[in-house]
Amino acid sequence: MPSSLPDILLQILGGLVAVLGGAAVIGTLLPLWRKEAWWIRIFDFPRLQIVGLAVLTLLGGLLLHFWDEGGWPGHAWMVLVALCAVYQFYRIAPYTPLMRKQVLDSTRPKTDRRRHLSMVVTNVLMYNRESGRCLKVIEDCNPDLILAVETDQWWLDELKGLEKTHPYTAYAPLPNTYGLLFFSRLPLRDPQIRFLLDDDVPSFHGYVQLPEGGPEVRVHCLHPKPPAPAESKTTTRRDAELLLVGREIQSHDGPTIVAGDMNDVAWSHTSELFRRLTRLLDPRIGRGLLPTFHADYPWLGWPLDHVFHSAHFKVAAIERLPHIGSDHFPIYLQLSYEPHDKAEQEAQAEEPDESDHEEAAEKIRMGFEEEDEEEEDEAEAARKGEPRTLPST
Repeated sequence: MPSSLPDILLQILGGLVAVLGGAAVIGTLLPLWRKEAWWIRIFDFPRLQIVGLAVLTLLGGLLLHFWDEGGWPGHAWMVLVALCAVYQFYRIAPYTPLMRKQVLDSTRPKTDRRRHLSMVVTNVLMYNRESGRCLKVIEDCNPDLILAVETDQWWLDELKGLEKTHPYTAYAPLPNTYGLLFFSRLPLRDPQIRFLLDDDVPSFHGYVQLPEGGPEVRVHCLHPKPPAPAESKTTTRRDAELLLVGREIQSHDGPTIVAGDMNDVAWSHTSELFRRLTRLLDPRIGRGLLPTFHADYPWLGWPLDHVFHSAHFKVAAIERLPHIGSDHFPIYLQLSYEPHDKAEQEAQAEEPDESDHEEAAEKIRMGFEEEDEEEEDEAEAARKGEPRTLPST
């Protein structure tokens, strides 16, 4: 049947459909390959965007079919793209209000602070100088705990005034975009700054005492390196750092929180493995994506900043906070300590199997090996860069 559209328009539309569909298919199939290379694992992130590409491809394909009768190869291509869209939506569907909440809503009044624990997690962007916006956002929500990452000495000087209301602190300001500051209104026990894998990537570990004789809550705060060629060519050490904390949590049955900019999305294989091993819950499930990155490009929305917690808690409030000049939005979470419903909530957590434990052990081993190799390479480069020392005569 002759086309009623100019051939050139059909060719352009066909080219766009091929390019968009190809991107959707590659972006879906490539991360199924369980390799840690950054250029593979980066496709764990844009699942929502890949759904968008697939939908555009299908709309373009329908338009082409309306004016131009295609053969079976075109139909098969559209089916493949549709399957990619269905699979990608299946992976992100738990993080939409369409699904059941993994963490129940609190039944305590929000004004009852005796058993509530609130927290702000914010990646301030080290080169950002709009500290006033950051401070205002923090002061407006008045959290019990504050975690600020990508913080150097300048940011410590700017945020140090928070000590007036949050006197319990742990600091590791660094000029390498991995500095970390932790402020608490509540007393801390055994606060530690540790370097789990990389000797230039700190993490916080300690216990927070809830008021009026409440329990201690174990808190871990992380900011591992992202999968990017300028930072880390693989996700091996990022995954290993998270799983090292997971291994510690496995033997701890008390109230627990793990928070930070994980440089990973909650639906990645490693994040899901971590939650199975620790049986921690994700308050985003059933409530929404709440993307925190990238703050300047709404179409590029990924939830990279997380607060996972044990089944001792329910959610009193969760929200993404206003822009502070960083490339990340801060995220706020208010938890309610309600251990009487712990068993009901634990039923929502996934169970690990033997293969999960084996995989975690292997990832941790590989993380240490990669760190050792990098240290050896740096030492060798330093030796080669030193002036040659001649023997004395």
